[in-house]
Amino acid sequence: MGKKPDTIGARIRYWRMRRGGMTQAVLAGLAGVTQSYVSQVESGRKTVDRRSTLVALAAALQVTVADLLGQGTESGDPARESAAECVPAIWSALIEIEDGERRPSTYTADQLAAEIARADQLRNSCNYSAMARILPGLLLEAAAAGRTALAQVAYLASTCLRHLGYRHLALNAARVSVSAAEDVEDRAWIGASRFVYAQSLPIESARLAARAADRSLVELQGDASDARVRQMLGQLHLMAALASTVDARPDVARDHLAEAAREAASLGDPADGGGFNGCCFGPTNVGLWKMSIAAEQGEYGKIIELSRTIQPRVLKASNRQLSYWLDIGRALADSGRRDSEALAAFIRAEQAAPIPFAINPLARDAVVTLAQRAQRRAIPDDLRLLAGRIGINLVA
Repeated sequence: MGKKPDTIGARIRYWRMRRGGMTQAVLAGLAGVTQSYVSQVESGRKTVDRRSTLVALAAALQVTVADLLGQGTESGDPARESAAECVPAIWSALIEIEDGERRPSTYTADQLAAEIARADQLRNSCNYSAMARILPGLLLEAAAAGRTALAQVAYLASTCLRHLGYRHLALNAARVSVSAAEDVEDRAWIGASRFVYAQSLPIESARLAARAADRSLVELQGDASDARVRQMLGQLHLMAALASTVDARPDVARDHLAEAAREAASLGDPADGGGFNGCCFGPTNVGLWKMSIAAEQGEYGKIIELSRTIQPRVLKASNRQLSYWLDIGRALADSGRRDSEALAAFIRAEQAAPIPFAINPLARDAVVTLAQRAQRRAIPDDLRLLAGRIGINLVA
């Protein structure tokens, strides 16, 4: 390999050395993992697959999970750099809106609706760099229009910022969405905004995210006659299930998953592939979240088993296909004995959503890990091409 990529393992080693030369054994003891595991992660032979492990390692090193992931700070990726140029303007627009400032609208209602639809389409295709370019102006126009427009655009902004690694700003946008939805008392949008708020919380705040989802579930249950609200209740159950898994409360997670599955079975998959607010709630999305939760629990065999029952193409959001293939790839790569199959899955993930795959720290680390293991042999051409597309330079 050429210049070593800036991986999660490299950052762990950097922060470990910054902590007075803390040994791998001490870090392992503080984080509740083995010294061998820390060694393999730092050398790139193994990836950190679980959010709970990232939280434990970050706490032991007295840094944030974002520090270990390098989110919002990495350079070199064109999509990230293009989006980063727009982030100050998005932040400025959010501050202006939170301060109660409202500019005169320059859009007609039809123009605003068309621009919101365009931004939503960019979200579905995971084109976050293009999305970031239109969000500053669209946020201000939505604020001028009021109603549910601001709740929807702030939701889109929060999603975009979170995927780009700017989680602190994603949380600001989520709060704007919640406030706007509550102002117009739109129960479905209250559910959606509370969902994106829980998603935007730092990984370290898993228990807080679960509690936030629980409060919203209680508050919105009385409006379950509205199918849009029911879809968001289902999404909130999924969010609470994942957060509870990260928080080491598997029984609570299981209960939330069961409720989500029950709701999904009665609703079915959305006829248009997206459903309310493009959240894709239904049996297929529940299956995809189950795969992600199995990954968090280290149940890689279960991921493969679940994948055989799921057809993610029925959903129009390309990040759902990314999630499917990325979880399969990480499951296959875990043992080190099925790397060729893992590579095929990662290629499918990158084809489904090139931009988020390229800027996803866990996806990048998985590709580096495959390359590290392939060093003893020839690095496959497919792996070299995939690495090149996401900005990792591999040299034989």
